[in-house]
Amino acid sequence: MAPPSQAQPQPVSPEELYNVVCGAASQNPSEVQVSTHRLKDLLERPGAYDILHEIAAQKTVPLQVRQQAMIQFKNATSGHWRSRKNFPPEIKDRIRARTLSFLDETDDIIAECNALVVAKIARMDYPVAWGNLMSHLGGAINSSVDARYTNGDPNATLVLRRSLQVLNAVLKEYAGFKMLTGVKTMGKLVEDLRLPLQAHYARISSSLSSIAPASLSQLRTAEDLLLTHLTFKCLVKLAFWAYHRYTCCRDYQEFAPWVQDFFQNAAVQLQALSEMRIGLVSALGAGPPADAVSQRALDLLTRHVRVFGKLFRRMQRDNPAHFVTLPVCGDLVLYYWSKVVQATAGPSEQIADSALAVFPVRFLVQGMALFRDSLAQWAPVKKDGSTNDRVLTKEFVEDAVKILVTRFIPLNPTDLEEWMADPEEWVNTEEKENDQWEYELRPCGERVLMTLASQYPQYVQPLIQTTFNNLVGQRAIDLPAIIQKEALYCAVGRCAIRLKGAIPFKDWLESSLMAEAQETHPSYPIVKRRIAWLLGKLVADECLTANNPILWQVLVHLLRDQGPGSDAVVRLTAAIAIRECVDSLNFDANTFAPFLPQVVTSLVQLTAEADSLEAKRRINDSLNTVIERAESRIVPLIRMVAEPIPQLWTAAEEDWLFKACLLGTVQKLVESAKENANSLSALVVPLVRECFIPPASIQLDQDAFALWQSALRNTNTIEGSPGLVELVPLIIQQLSSNFELLGTVVHILESYFLLDAPRILQVAAVDLLRAFNAAITEGAISTNIKHMTSALCLLTQVAPPALWGEAMHSSGLFLTVWKGLEEDKLPTIILTEYVYLLARIAVADRQLFLNLVSATAEALNQPVSQIWEPILNQWWTRFDNMSEPRLRKLTAMGIANLVSTGRPEVLDRLSTEICNLWIDVFGEIKEAQSNTGNDSSLTLYWDRPFDEVYTEVEGTLEHERRRAVFDNDPVRTTQLTGYIATKLREAEAACGGGAELQSRYLTNAEPTLLKQIYDAITGNRP
Repeated sequence: MAPPSQAQPQPVSPEELYNVVCGAASQNPSEVQVSTHRLKDLLERPGAYDILHEIAAQKTVPLQVRQQAMIQFKNATSGHWRSRKNFPPEIKDRIRARTLSFLDETDDIIAECNALVVAKIARMDYPVAWGNLMSHLGGAINSSVDARYTNGDPNATLVLRRSLQVLNAVLKEYAGFKMLTGVKTMGKLVEDLRLPLQAHYARISSSLSSIAPASLSQLRTAEDLLLTHLTFKCLVKLAFWAYHRYTCCRDYQEFAPWVQDFFQNAAVQLQALSEMRIGLVSALGAGPPADAVSQRALDLLTRHVRVFGKLFRRMQRDNPAHFVTLPVCGDLVLYYWSKVVQATAGPSEQIADSALAVFPVRFLVQGMALFRDSLAQWAPVKKDGSTNDRVLTKEFVEDAVKILVTRFIPLNPTDLEEWMADPEEWVNTEEKENDQWEYELRPCGERVLMTLASQYPQYVQPLIQTTFNNLVGQRAIDLPAIIQKEALYCAVGRCAIRLKGAIPFKDWLESSLMAEAQETHPSYPIVKRRIAWLLGKLVADECLTANNPILWQVLVHLLRDQGPGSDAVVRLTAAIAIRECVDSLNFDANTFAPFLPQVVTSLVQLTAEADSLEAKRRINDSLNTVIERAESRIVPLIRMVAEPIPQLWTAAEEDWLFKACLLGTVQKLVESAKENANSLSALVVPLVRECFIPPASIQLDQDAFALWQSALRNTNTIEGSPGLVELVPLIIQQLSSNFELLGTVVHILESYFLLDAPRILQVAAVDLLRAFNAAITEGAISTNIKHMTSALCLLTQVAPPALWGEAMHSSGLFLTVWKGLEEDKLPTIILTEYVYLLARIAVADRQLFLNLVSATAEALNQPVSQIWEPILNQWWTRFDNMSEPRLRKLTAMGIANLVSTGRPEVLDRLSTEICNLWIDVFGEIKEAQSNTGNDSSLTLYWDRPFDEVYTEVEGTLEHERRRAVFDNDPVRTTQLTGYIATKLREAEAACGGGAELQSRYLTNAEPTLLKQIYDAITGNRP
């Protein structure tokens, strides 16, 4: 009888799908929710996406419904397009053709979604399955350009705009291809499109030269600017791709002449457009144009100028060395810098972060960044040591520095307003300046100054030094003078490495900065904040030593001062600077010790007072660093630091980053306090426990494990109120379920074993070994299984067999090990580790081993001999996989203890496998012992010093606990020959005497082998 066929899903009803889309587009929230859920189900049916796309294409359908249909279709394209179920070939053909019908779409949302849809489909289908895409787009662009600029057809504008948008989206997709097929396709697109698009750009942009203030309000002007901009964006993608390929990938060299020509034309065009724009905005006067069309035209012109700068910056970053060789590159960069200079010569309101400003911030930042990264080409000495013919004059460099220090680096009114409005956010933004220097004037100006100081130290150093000497002793009393002093201090800090020999930083600290830090002028927080930053910077750059008491006096005062002349920005910046100083290479904790109580007290107080969690995190980072570097000196302050943590933890709610910082604080306290940290268990236990309750468990598990591990390694007891013993059920639960961090979990268990294994086993022996069994059998990787067996071996060493022996059976763990050996399908490394574990059990208690074998036989209803067979087979087979002599000796000792039981299954192998195994180990140990004098590496390999084996726990209390286990390991303390001799005598007794052992088990042994064994155990070896 044939199996019943699976029911095929019914095709979707166009009417139902339309009604559902209407519901999803409605203003009724409940209807939207129901319709969205139903739409998800309908889209799983055959033909649904085709109908959805058709709804979006029908211009008689209400616009909101069309938009909803198009958005839903766009969201599904990239993820489902390859699915034959959702998009069979015939539907794909219809959809591809239909996407091109949107080239006259009037709605921007639908058109933008369509451009993305075409790009995603083209990435997968062009040119193989959609070979006519580019010819169709090219034809639409060509005919539309002719219709608009030859025949004056205004209706052609929309088709041209949409076609260029689609082309731009497709080129963006293909420009990012790394696979060879995509690269080849993009190369063909560059070849086919570069010249036609360049011709179109020349034709469309020709109308821009006639733009005047009066024509800005004309709709055609805005249209021309938009079409020019879209065409150039397509060209930019072609040009940059070709530039990257021939400069960085060393292929497509045939495009190099075109790229160089394009760059030269773009550089000339940029200057013309920039001058035209500056003239237009200047002619319009102070206020922006009133009508929307003029504002739109100016915005488009500004964006178009900016896209030139984006291209130049991208080319410069991609290959700086080649960029400077491009035609007129130097002239272009100097033009940009001339605009920076021009901007500083006019009223300050001409510079603004607005498309309608005479000098938009982003335009100036582009120019400054281009200038900064091009300075190397004008350095007096080239990289090869030769003299450069093209250098900037001393006057040029000095003027540049003066402009930067007087116009761009000083705080402006907007900066001060933001400072007053939200001090903490202002500091947070300042601390992120490394990420945003290419977007804001002040950070960018600082980077340009630093580069000038690096390339032209002979000009910059004397200039800053002279300015410094003129101003350093003067007391600034008005706001402009205070702001200029702050800018000078900033310049000194940024160029500190270059000014080491020119400015006496230590004298400056002790004579001027110390006094200025005490100033109570209401505007002096501006200078004080910069002093705090400056001291952190000077120490980090090794221009000042962190071991100067005056330095700490200044920073502590700035951190603690709440009187006139200080504010939250100063205190927060001082906290950050303290971290920089404490974390420096030359930090001396003894010099810092007198200031430690004040610093810690203030940082704890500042953390509590801070409003934003980001500010709390920054202060907490400083506190953690102070605790770490203070080491045991923090012990008297532990209670004071720990006391507010629960309240801060509760207030943080779901700010996981701050909670992670708090966990880090407790961890640093534990690590610094060591044996004095026992009292912290009252804080550690509830914090760790809470970290494993969702949703915290997803965010904080690794930080909690780190704290947990540190607490165990740096204590001498797991008891307490509460004590770390209370977390044992949690770590057992993690062992059986948290496979992602299983290695960390096992490390923590090892720490528990070393602290008090008997106590752990009294609490949860069966649960513990059952969790080990679950982890081993339910998907742990080989590395983790190896780690777990090592932990179990440790457990057998530090706890009496009576506490873990029965649990080894009742948990199923011994059976799991036996099955692994019996099936012989596990990786060799795991099977070998299993033998090590069995050897440890045998060495610890041979009778327990026999009991485990018997219990396993009973559980499986098999003869005992069948249980012994895979154990003994693997014991011999895996011996060759054991590379470390210590472990080979362990294996020899384990089998010797089993021999002593007199079990026939073991003794049957005595004359062959077991004797051969012993002889191998005897020979190896003999070699290691006899070569002690002339082959130290071999000796160290056999008996490596403890400090080479366990480096991870160095500096913790656990280090000595591990050393004790290492030193008392029977494998290291027992002489193997004597041990085996004893076990053989016990075997004789178990068999009824030596003659009985000889006759039953050694009759067929090789005489030579027996003699070698006898000689070894009697000390008669040659």
